[in-house]
Amino acid sequence: MEQNVNVMNRTGALPVEVNKVLKNTYLLVAASLIFAAAMAGVSMALNLAPISPWLYLAVVIGMPFIMAKTANSAAGLVVMFAFTGFLGFYAGPILSIYSANFGSEIIIQALGLTGLIFFALSGYVLKTKKDFSFLRGFLFAGLLVVVGTSLIYFIGSQFAGWYVSGLSAAISAAMVLLISGYILYDTSSIIRGEQTNYILAAMNVFINIYVLFMNILHLLSMFSGDD
Repeated sequence: MEQNVNVMNRTGALPVEVNKVLKNTYLLVAASLIFAAAMAGVSMALNLAPISPWLYLAVVIGMPFIMAKTANSAAGLVVMFAFTGFLGFYAGPILSIYSANFGSEIIIQALGLTGLIFFALSGYVLKTKKDFSFLRGFLFAGLLVVVGTSLIYFIGSQFAGWYVSGLSAAISAAMVLLISGYILYDTSSIIRGEQTNYILAAMNVFINIYVLFMNILHLLSMFSGDD
């Protein structure tokens, strides 16, 4: 794959293998987003109560290990859709709450901003072919800090009734910046031939979009002054 990267650097064209991974990745992401949206619609139509955040954490923590074991087989696709469908189903009741409190416009705004950020950043990498592998260490360290802070805040809110709007907004803002960096990094890893498994690549891209959307939605609700 190193030879392919060198060819890309000289000619500006992506190797056939990379183009194939890129195409399959975005097709799977698109299908997963549609499925997740459908599952969100189902849970909203059923007017379900929010799913336990502990179940959400268990799935989010455990799924990457399952995906790593199945990504090289057709089972990986089943796991991918099971995971993205669950995330959509989980998001449904949350979206219903936002819609009831702020109107459906806030969801549309969050979708628009998410799409704008994702297409702008991934498009920039695809256009320039820049290598963002140098971000790996910074992103991982940032992820540990943000996730650690989020877990402490979540546990505090569940058992001690903590609610600090400023901290909540800061966590979401930090997550938006962090995910923006991951969009650059993950797209770069595909076009440089470092990520050759389109199922794993699609999983990363989907998670980026999902987390970005949910945190933008949270920030918009806070700026609405009625969170």
